[in-house]
Amino acid sequence: MRTAARLPLEGVVVIAIEQAVAAPFCSSRLADAGARVIKVERPEGDFARGYDDVVAGQSSYFVWLNRGKESVVLDLTKESDKANLETLIAGADVMIQNLKPGALARLGFAIERLRSDYPRLVTCSISGYGESGPFADRKAYDLLIQAESGLSSITGGAEAPARVGVSLVDIATGATAYSAILEALIGRAVTGFGADIQVSMFDVMADWLAVPLLHQEAGKPPQRIGLAHPSIAPYGVFSTRDGRDILISIQSDREWAKFCAVFLKQPDAARDQRFATNVARVANRTETDALVAAAFSALGHAEAVSLLAEADTAFASVNDMAALSAHPHLRRIHVETPSGTAAIPAPAPIVSGEPRSYRPVPALGEHADLPNPEAAQ
Repeated sequence: MRTAARLPLEGVVVIAIEQAVAAPFCSSRLADAGARVIKVERPEGDFARGYDDVVAGQSSYFVWLNRGKESVVLDLTKESDKANLETLIAGADVMIQNLKPGALARLGFAIERLRSDYPRLVTCSISGYGESGPFADRKAYDLLIQAESGLSSITGGAEAPARVGVSLVDIATGATAYSAILEALIGRAVTGFGADIQVSMFDVMADWLAVPLLHQEAGKPPQRIGLAHPSIAPYGVFSTRDGRDILISIQSDREWAKFCAVFLKQPDAARDQRFATNVARVANRTETDALVAAAFSALGHAEAVSLLAEADTAFASVNDMAALSAHPHLRRIHVETPSGTAAIPAPAPIVSGEPRSYRPVPALGEHADLPNPEAAQ
């Protein structure tokens, strides 16, 4: 009889003192890889449980980010529950927390003390602005950091800044924390010692905003241009004769020359000094886009798609969530929840071998009998 393949993080125990999105994103990926994740919730639960009720009465956020975890309720104002948390940490490999900076220390769980008592422990603290600095005490949520970091200033159309349509800051921070924890576990296998990791939402966004920041500092402040690219042209949305929108991307002058010959039917445009190079096309974006728009407006959608494929031009439909729901490339997993089975998008990595199965989403305090991490190892 064939046995199920061992997952890479089986045997790793994670204590997650977490709520909302960033930390749960991180720990959900650890759980997917086989780690035993014990989620410590307040008596009222992770507040993300109440964000909405669209998954059979449950929060879409919570269902998405908490599969495969055990839920334990602890009231850390009580000494008995502090002792229970100490027991959990003592048997853990990783502790993730996203309480307000300093809160864990005030409860008696200073990172310095934990690292001293449990030298193999990997700790990861997620915050808005870090553990120190002028903004360290500020509350921080996804949209606040989108605004504070300047991300919203380069998002949307010319009329106003806009929010990125998903919790980009939280997701990026969770993914950054996940990769840092994996690095620390690899390092521990070599040195025998854990690590103290600090990840702030602001730092993550500042890193991701390196290109527009460097443009700003070079005297070329980025502008909001909607579904277009600030540094490449043509790279934007064009409408066909029958009113269908298609987004195209020309990445090189070689691609542009083929596009001119096959799609525009104007091979000489590739040699026109206004359009011959990407720098020239960006400088003359209005004329470039007008040239391309005229060609699209003369074609039906099917004919345009056929010519784009012939020209080997990268393109995409401008879809909405209804289109994604029915998209032929959308992969789903099915996860059990307290109110039934939920079909959600599959994690992006595809690892060859046995298909992974995904453990259920826990009800609040479902694992009321305090788990024994050491017994599970």
